Amino acid sequence: MTASVTLPAGLPPAAPGTYEVRGSKKFGWGSPVTYLIALVLIVACVSPVLYIILGGFRTNSQITADPSGFPSPWVFSNYTEVLASPSFWIAMKNSTISALGTTVGVVVLGVMASYVIARYQFKGKGAMYSLFAAGLMFPMTVAITPLYLMVRTLGLTNSLAGIILPQIAFALPTTVIILVPFLRAIPKELEEAASIDGASRLGFFWRMVIPLSLPGVITTGILAFIGAWNGYMLPLFILSDPETFTLPLGVANFASQYSVDTARVLAFTSLSMIPALIFFSLFEKRIVGGLTGAIKG
Repeated sequence: MTASVTLPAGLPPAAPGTYEVRGSKKFGWGSPVTYLIALVLIVACVSPVLYIILGGFRTNSQITADPSGFPSPWVFSNYTEVLASPSFWIAMKNSTISALGTTVGVVVLGVMASYVIARYQFKGKGAMYSLFAAGLMFPMTVAITPLYLMVRTLGLTNSLAGIILPQIAFALPTTVIILVPFLRAIPKELEEAASIDGASRLGFFWRMVIPLSLPGVITTGILAFIGAWNGYMLPLFILSDPETFTLPLGVANFASQYSVDTARVLAFTSLSMIPALIFFSLFEKRIVGGLTGAIKG
C-alpha cells in the first residue's frame, strides 16, 4: 500500500523517500524576541527624554515628592521663563552657526575629497583612503589636548571658528567613507558620454555627480549637523566666554546657576534638545537611505 502526498502548487516534487506533511507551520520564535528586545531598547532610550520634557512642566516640590510622577498641575512658567532668557537665545544662535558652518564645510570638502578618491587613479590613493578610515578610530577626546594647543596658537579660542574647524576635520572621515561608494557606483560610461557632449570634468561634477550622490550628501550633512549641535567636549575646552557658549555649554552653565531650580533646568534642557530631535525626525528616512546606498555601493 502506497501513500500519496499532494504537494502545494508551485513547489517542486519531493525527492524519493521523503514526505511533506501538509498543514505544518514553522514558528518564527526569533521575531517575538526581536520585537521584545527592540521594545526594551526603545523604552530605555525614550524614557529619559520624556522624563526631562515632563519634568519641565512640574514644580520643584512635585519633583521632590514624586520624582517619576506626572505634572499635577501642569506648570508652563518654567518654559516661558527659559524662552524669555537672553542666554538661551544666545546659545541657540551660537549652536545654529556652529552646526550650519560645520555642515557646509563637511559637505563641500567631503564631496570633493570623495570624488577624487572614487574616480581618479593616482599614487597614494589607497593610503589617502586608509588615512580617512583610520580617522574613525580616533575620537576627539583622544586629541583634545593637542587640539586645544593648536587652536590657542592660531588665536581661535573663544570663537566659533575655533570649534567649527576641528568639527569639520573630525567629521570628514565618516563623510568620505559614506560618499566614496556612492561616487564609485556612478557608471564610467556616463562620464564618457558627458565628455563627448562637451562637458568638462568640473561640469560633470556639478551637473551629474552631485545630483546622483544626493542621498549620501544629505546623509553626511545631517550627521555632521547633529554631531556639531550636540558637541560638548570641544566647546568646553575652547569656549570660556558665555557670549560664545553653544547649547550644551549653555545647559551646563544654566544648571550651575539654577542648581536648586531643577524644574527650570529640565525645561532648559528639553528646549535645547527639541531642534535636534525635530531635525533628525524629519530626515530619518534620508539617513537610512543614504547609509543603505553606501553599503550597497
